[in-house]
Amino acid sequence: MRKQCLCLNIIVIFCLSLPACSINKIASKAVANALTKDGSSDVFTSDPDPQLVGDALPFAIKMYEALLDAVPDHQGLHVTTGSLFIMYANAFIQKPAEQMSRELYAERQIALERAKKMYLRGVELLYSGLELKYPGFKDALKGQLLLPGVTPEILRKLKKEDLPSLYWAAAGGISAFSLNPMDLELAFRVPEYLALINRAYELDPDYNSGALDDFLMLYYASVPDYMGGDKAKAEIHFKKAIEKSKGLSASPYVSYAQAISIPNQDYDTFKLYLEAALAIDIDGDPSNRLVNVIFQRKARYLLDNAEEFFFFLGTNEEGDED
Repeated sequence: MRKQCLCLNIIVIFCLSLPACSINKIASKAVANALTKDGSSDVFTSDPDPQLVGDALPFAIKMYEALLDAVPDHQGLHVTTGSLFIMYANAFIQKPAEQMSRELYAERQIALERAKKMYLRGVELLYSGLELKYPGFKDALKGQLLLPGVTPEILRKLKKEDLPSLYWAAAGGISAFSLNPMDLELAFRVPEYLALINRAYELDPDYNSGALDDFLMLYYASVPDYMGGDKAKAEIHFKKAIEKSKGLSASPYVSYAQAISIPNQDYDTFKLYLEAALAIDIDGDPSNRLVNVIFQRKARYLLDNAEEFFFFLGTNEEGDED
């Protein structure tokens, strides 16, 4: 008992001897550690209610930004804050905007521009974290003409623990570019983002149950040939994404339907894969409930509006299906 009292007294004396700013920094770091530990994001990704998460995320993002301002060298905060910006932009700005009616074209464009800015804010936070950890990271990639399949030397320094930064930065950068392919500055950086995801694949091809294959499938299916587009590679990564996710993720099915079936005007495969996405049990992978619910809603939207994507599903003058 006396030893416990002595230890407590030492802690109290130590704390009282610190200036107020040091105490605040210690407290902020403790909170940051608690909020960014492994599994902390499950509170969002495991929730089956997108509206609840969508309403909560803006406050959470600003809270993380405030903590990052207090503890600017905290790696976990850079990763979490950056990824939340990108997650919010994708799930709660871009996707709803893409489902707006044609009459709301102006509002849709405003929302997509907002999503683009949020993607880039997230990428910058992730890059800043990597810069702190690997000084010179930004300059080593900036302005480089990267060739397909070539990994920049700076990326070879990154370790498996850096996978979330690599994945989310690549996702944010490519997503921002997809919203405005005429942005030449972003177009020039596409090989850079692909290099990030390729390095992530080298470190752990099974990361997050096939998330990297899902990304690469969408990339190879969506970009033109001169930027590395390759439908055969897209097919390979689709199969790997399904295999690695054990069929518990709706995302690869929806991505395939959008990126491959629609351009090919292959309605049968489009319908088959979207129905497969809808058939997935969201409780089969509890940590991925939110993503599955969001992609299942996307699947339902695509099926219900298939005539907008397949010209032969239109209606004739009497209003009957062709």
